[in-house]
Amino acid sequence: MAQRSGKITLYEGKHFTGRKLEVFGDCDNFQDRGFMNRVNSIRVESGAWVCFDHPDFRGQQFILEHGDYPDFFRWNSHSDHMGSCRPVGMHGEHFRLEIFEGCNFTGQCLEFLEDCPFLQSGGWAKNCINAIKVYGDGAAWSPSSLGAKDFQASSSLQSDQGLEEATTKPATTQPPVLTAKL
Repeated sequence: MAQRSGKITLYEGKHFTGRKLEVFGDCDNFQDRGFMNRVNSIRVESGAWVCFDHPDFRGQQFILEHGDYPDFFRWNSHSDHMGSCRPVGMHGEHFRLEIFEGCNFTGQCLEFLEDCPFLQSGGWAKNCINAIKVYGDGAAWSPSSLGAKDFQASSSLQSDQGLEEATTKPATTQPPVLTAKL
């Protein structure tokens, strides 16, 4: 079951001024909560959110992660119009990410079970990553946020019979593997 949690605070004025609306889950229409559709700054206190410039989760989408957005240019908008938002759902709590120094999942490997905003603080001394494996019942990440120039998603799964296409048979023992070439 997908989890949707977090907190986002929307402000009518720039730099977190004016009236505010605190949201903890899906909000399909800001006006239904007494808040106009003018949003000039946002504070994402937890979770990741997708905001829409129209009510009912329609229109242009903006993905916002934890942090402060003091004006609408910071979330790459061209106006202060916003009508709805919802947290990004994660399909489960358990995930694992492995990064590798060499191609084809060789060389030094480092495993992550939670967010790590700075790889060196997690014990990675290298200046590049050549392969990534993502395991779990739900994980979202962007290769471009890692500086990936070339991204490949492998749809094959390892089973007792060997390599099989994910669309042909359900997963038996291994999850799909995502790799990013940096």
